[in-house]
Amino acid sequence: MRGSAILLALLLAGCSRVVPAGVTELVYATQYSPQHPFSRADKSWIDFVEKRSGGKLRIRTFWSGTLLSSDMSMEELRHGVADIGLITPIYVRGGTHLIRIQSGFYSGARTVESQVALYRCIAEANPQVARELDGLKVLAVQGGSLPGIVTRDRPVRSLADLKGLRLRAPTELLPVLGKLGVDAVNMPMADVYSAMAKGEIDGVVAPADTFKALHFAEVAHYFTDLPIPRGAYPARAMNAKRWKSLSPDLRAILDESTPVWEAALAREVRTALGTGFDEARKRGVRISSMSKSDENRFDSLYLEDAVRNARGLEKWGIDGMAAFKSARTSLTGPDAVSCGGRS
Repeated sequence: MRGSAILLALLLAGCSRVVPAGVTELVYATQYSPQHPFSRADKSWIDFVEKRSGGKLRIRTFWSGTLLSSDMSMEELRHGVADIGLITPIYVRGGTHLIRIQSGFYSGARTVESQVALYRCIAEANPQVARELDGLKVLAVQGGSLPGIVTRDRPVRSLADLKGLRLRAPTELLPVLGKLGVDAVNMPMADVYSAMAKGEIDGVVAPADTFKALHFAEVAHYFTDLPIPRGAYPARAMNAKRWKSLSPDLRAILDESTPVWEAALAREVRTALGTGFDEARKRGVRISSMSKSDENRFDSLYLEDAVRNARGLEKWGIDGMAAFKSARTSLTGPDAVSCGGRS
């Protein structure tokens, strides 16, 4: 965001408003529209905070990116553009090296709750995470639905069927898919529908909620339920100076709101996934799964790449292998997380 835009945002956030005596107003900003599932979770959090505080806290919302951008939201929050906001550190270009890479350490954590728990174990064991979040107070951690493989007109029933396909995939999966013979490319998700419709790509690595949310059921005919791991990350945060300016009782309420917010996010993620599957079935999308042996092979390739990425953090002076080991030690079984393996 340019300096003039930041100044305008600050003016918008701080414009004169009458706030009753004894009431603290906090500005919350998100890049999503009020109707988005994430925003529905945000509204649940707002309702809780305002009711729990007995009206002492009031949340003023700015939707649809009117205050925070997608790629600079962390820096904007640090500068006070908003008090609280949605952040995506896994997509930030710099300064969040470990948070971004750790999102590839989650093999075996298939539920939102286990993903969030595993993130907390990684953050607890690795001080670098807190350093990358300096200037921010995290209010909620977010996981998500596991991606599968959405294809236009070729079914994928095994890893061998992936060979030769041109698929849009997240950056962290490009090397893994490349080893399986996929022509893996990255592009904005907003461009995927058009690219599939034109036959420019054969499909996309994405969860089933996209059949409804992004209308993929109109251009794709197959979905393979290969449980591709995905990680958790801090997704809602507050300007640290603003946090410290609040009274202890108000800080306690916001701390109490964290599990409420995270539960609302998990609930909306699951609802969106169910809606996506319903839309896929309604449109005649054929849904299949891979064999357990193929799932295990994919997991092995995924973890090999995670190790490579962890070691690559050395160039930034970050012990990525320590973070990777803390993740694998904390995951004591399928969806079973205990920090450091402690009971």
